[in-house]
Amino acid sequence: MTIIDAIIQGMVQGLTEFLPVSSSGHLAITQHITGVAGEGNLFFNVMLHVGTLVAVVAFYHKLFWRLIKEFFRMLRDIFTGKFKWREMNYERNLIVMLIIALLPLFIMFIPVPGTGMKVKDLAELFSGAQILLVTALSLLLTSILLAVGAHCNRKNSEQSFRHMRGASPEAKGRESYTLGDALCVGLMQVAAALLPGLSRSGSTLAVGEMRGINKQKALDFTFVLGTPSILAAALLEGKDAVKAGIHIEPMVIIVGVVVSAIVGYLSIWLFKWFLKSDKMIIFIVYTALAGLALTVISVIEMAQGVNLFTGQPAVLFG
Repeated sequence: MTIIDAIIQGMVQGLTEFLPVSSSGHLAITQHITGVAGEGNLFFNVMLHVGTLVAVVAFYHKLFWRLIKEFFRMLRDIFTGKFKWREMNYERNLIVMLIIALLPLFIMFIPVPGTGMKVKDLAELFSGAQILLVTALSLLLTSILLAVGAHCNRKNSEQSFRHMRGASPEAKGRESYTLGDALCVGLMQVAAALLPGLSRSGSTLAVGEMRGINKQKALDFTFVLGTPSILAAALLEGKDAVKAGIHIEPMVIIVGVVVSAIVGYLSIWLFKWFLKSDKMIIFIVYTALAGLALTVISVIEMAQGVNLFTGQPAVLFG
């Protein structure tokens, strides 16, 4: 992998991590077209996610600081017997629900019967596939979820308008998460971690909207939720890479991380503008068209057994 490859993939990662179009899916497509393949792919992808992790921490640094301070206050109240579930403020509710939403990630470590793999290993199998049919179908699923989420958000807005005439778009829907909300979002995050092409930000945002959560609060929740899971994935994959002897030039990794961080920070601003302006139809149409086009390409490649872009032999998995 060259520096140019790292820049291209860093830009793709930064642009797509926070936009609801699936960064993992676009990285898989980029690697498929350029012919960059190998067992180091997933590790490099995770390192690019670390770059965008830096971007989200920088963007939400004030919220993170409030959460850190509230976390220690909550611990104090728990140990002194003053903690009350029904009297949690916004920050405390967010902390508790983030913890609950992370619990489904333990599903990733469940063995898959008869394969010798764990559930988390399916992510590498799908992302490293020579033919991107799983990615194509996952992009179509992203489009469907975004469409359903947008529909539910409109219903939330109409219901809120009847109760609060003249309320701003940001005021529609609930701001606090419930136990059911957190578990649903957590399960969707697991699905997004396994399927390249299923946007994590888009799918978890959509689930929040389906559950009646304010769209801006749902977006904040999904961004903050992604930080510990991305960090954990980086540590686990980094350990696996060391054990497997996977080697990627340090400068290539540094360039990819820096580019993904800078571009990622800018894309957060862009996504928040699209969401506030109710222009999600752009992403609904884009992921649908991309999924359909990639499905057609995948079917042709399966029939011919050849990567249409590189001319290399290709099978669905292998």
